[in-house]
Amino acid sequence: MKLMTINTHSLIEPNYEQKLEQFAQVLLRERPDVLAMQEVNQLAEGRALEDGSLEGFVRCPGFDKPVREGNHAARLAELLREKGVSYHWTWISAKLGYDRYDEGLALFSLRPIRETDQFLISQSEDYQYWKTRKVLGIQASGLEDLWFYTVHMGWWDDEEEPFLTQWETLNARLAEKGRMEKTVWLMGDFNSPDTSHGRGYTAVCQSGWLDSYQLALEKDSGVTVDEVIDGWRERTDELDNSKETAKGMRLDYLFCSRFVPVASSRVICSGDPDPVVSDHYGVMIEIGERGSIS
Repeated sequence: MKLMTINTHSLIEPNYEQKLEQFAQVLLRERPDVLAMQEVNQLAEGRALEDGSLEGFVRCPGFDKPVREGNHAARLAELLREKGVSYHWTWISAKLGYDRYDEGLALFSLRPIRETDQFLISQSEDYQYWKTRKVLGIQASGLEDLWFYTVHMGWWDDEEEPFLTQWETLNARLAEKGRMEKTVWLMGDFNSPDTSHGRGYTAVCQSGWLDSYQLALEKDSGVTVDEVIDGWRERTDELDNSKETAKGMRLDYLFCSRFVPVASSRVICSGDPDPVVSDHYGVMIEIGERGSIS
């Protein structure tokens, strides 16, 4: 089984149309079983679409905003379907980003989506506030012992919405919902380099979650950001006060609640060989023992 995560940057990304097509081509080749995406946007003033017109779309209970024309997840799903690969998908927005986008999260699954889940992890519930955060999860048919969540965390040093408070809320909600009785995957942009000891990455690992990169029998550098991006320009103190050290960060992870064999972990859409489609690279893992991936 293949799992993938990527912070898409979506409509904000320069040369968006070209990158959408390029990303679709990568997915057509790789065909991840589950794809987790963050910063999945739509114009907040776009024309609302009927759910019934969106093939494969599953609305998450408790989310009542419409999918609008130009929604990144909807366009990607349609493009893939036109090219012969149909995904089941869900999307929510958590906040208004850059004063014009409904910014949210999406999950794509090759298997039908059996159940969805979403909940708030930030202290703020204000949709107009750009620091408001949610997570989105699915359970897929035939994989009833697994839950997959897409996650976009805040920063460790944020006084209003610190990483640790969000992380504790996330774990508490998963426990309340009985999710931890299953195997849970948390996939996404954790805004925490693995080299910043004693902060976000450390908190996740000390909570008992396992980093698939560390479990992988085969792996590359794991670097998912190689330039100073939004949110990190003022946080170089976490990285020895040098903007150069904000390059070559591993910020995107697939964490599992219990041990599973991971055959490989690799960065994707990094320019080598696939084109860069976002300000983050993606991460693809293959679950299973070497030579017996299923």
